[in-house]
Amino acid sequence: MRLRGVPRFLTLLLLASPCIFAADETGNLQARFDRETNSVRKAKLLEKLGDAQLADTRRASEASDYRTVGSVMEKYRDNARAAAEALKKEHPNADRHTGGYKQLQIHVHKTIRELDEMLIIAPSEYRPPLELVRGDLASIDDELLQLLFPRRPESKKPDEKKPSGQTAAPSQIPAPPEILP
Repeated sequence: MRLRGVPRFLTLLLLASPCIFAADETGNLQARFDRETNSVRKAKLLEKLGDAQLADTRRASEASDYRTVGSVMEKYRDNARAAAEALKKEHPNADRHTGGYKQLQIHVHKTIRELDEMLIIAPSEYRPPLELVRGDLASIDDELLQLLFPRRPESKKPDEKKPSGQTAAPSQIPAPPEILP
């Protein structure tokens, strides 16, 4: 029995193919993400899945495989959209229940920054699909920010409110125009 060569073979296999294990990790995380029914856990799981997908895009970019970069980024966009929709459905008041919304918004914004860096080095024929994905992610980011920080209607100052029938205070009466000789 020849066992001396097996550990070397396994070591070489581990060193030579980190992409196989990374793809497997991404696949497992994607399956968990797809099965998750709780919107907050889904959004938090997108952080891990998104980091794995970004690592995949970095490796593909280093190998000049921009077709893979585009497909992985499209999948990330679809996942981010699914997580946002699940959050809006389950917790419509993001400003009151921020769990999941904040993590999702921060990760989407981080991904936009990384995508911007990839757009700089990507060949021109691969830029249009990446720019579409970037635009979609920017829309998701803007929507999440609007949900987290809704604009409040401006409240009137107490002295501006006056009961009906009262005249304006002397400071609110305009001064008569000056008459020039």
